[in-house]
Amino acid sequence: MRYPPDRAGITRWASMVSLAASLAASLAAWSLLASCDHSKPAAHPETAAIAEVRPKSAEDETLARGPNGEPAVRASQVAIDAADVEKVRALQARAVMLWAGSGEWYTAITAGAQAEFTRLGVRVVSKADAQFDPARQATDVETSLALKPDIMLALLVDPVSAARAFQPAVDAGVTLVFADNGADGYQAGKQCSAIVTGDQFGMGREAARLLSEALGGRAPIGYIYHDARFFVTNNRDREFKRTVLSRYPGLKIVAEAGFSQENKTEEVAAAMLIQHPEVKGIYVAWDVAAEGVVAALRAAGRYDVKVVTHDLGATNDLDMVMDGNVCAKVADRPFEIGETMARVAALRLIGKPVPPFIVTPSFAMDKRTVAEGWQQTLHKAPPSILLKALARQRS
Repeated sequence: MRYPPDRAGITRWASMVSLAASLAASLAAWSLLASCDHSKPAAHPETAAIAEVRPKSAEDETLARGPNGEPAVRASQVAIDAADVEKVRALQARAVMLWAGSGEWYTAITAGAQAEFTRLGVRVVSKADAQFDPARQATDVETSLALKPDIMLALLVDPVSAARAFQPAVDAGVTLVFADNGADGYQAGKQCSAIVTGDQFGMGREAARLLSEALGGRAPIGYIYHDARFFVTNNRDREFKRTVLSRYPGLKIVAEAGFSQENKTEEVAAAMLIQHPEVKGIYVAWDVAAEGVVAALRAAGRYDVKVVTHDLGATNDLDMVMDGNVCAKVADRPFEIGETMARVAALRLIGKPVPPFIVTPSFAMDKRTVAEGWQQTLHKAPPSILLKALARQRS
């Protein structure tokens, strides 16, 4: 997917969780418990301020705002007419795509951008994967500028380092469009054209609804959030919490814990279960991080606990189909994000105004709709192992 460096290369298959790993996680959990004051749940700096939010029906349906407070506009409102398509085609423009990482999410955003660029007559001359290395992304910017691109699409490894890394592109007058997050100090219409992302507020709200439905509207739950400064995850994490507090009073958040490394979530969840065995549901910030939570639940024999998370992934999707701990997911639509980024860049290239912060819709799914979720969000079929499991469930 497209998260910070700790996401790279970490994949667990539930069937391979060994007894030794389970014992290690339990010991780590006891150690974690011993070192903390557990008189009350830890307050995340991004979420503590919303602890006393009361229901506000109009606010409940708002979209996220951009890093500089920009109001969001839906991607469906960003269109390019036939006359403008011909203007773009006449430019014979060149584009580069500079991503933070690789994987199915990046493959989908690339495919969406490529499809739209092809329609617009824009030639993609370079693609790069920084492997979550800020220095490598800075090199990618310099290397791609030698190809004299008119357009640069990018997902930043780090907003702070990116401000310097992308300055040469700004100085060269390249049309910059970012996915998910912006570079520190950059403003749409000045250093960059726009930011395009999923509806992160909507994803948080949907996750709250799905967990409430799975638990019959009443249960003690745990909240495992991304404890780092990352615009996308912070938005949907805090909107999940805000929605639970304002809309679903039957769900009681009895335990909160943050993580900065996704391969540590098994320890985090194990500690949570020891301290709060009453927990019946858990929210986790994203899919791969949720794999560790599911491993901890299995090691504890807690098949009764329901897990809701974000994004697609074969391991947890298979667990969901097989009626395991994962009961539902919410995903954004990277293919549509890529299409929209390409369209925004083309409009800016011909001098047309574009909104500074643009969001695409999300897709909420359970075992019945997970195959459709793969098609809707990634524009591809699910892995064969998932399709076989679905077929067995239906037979």
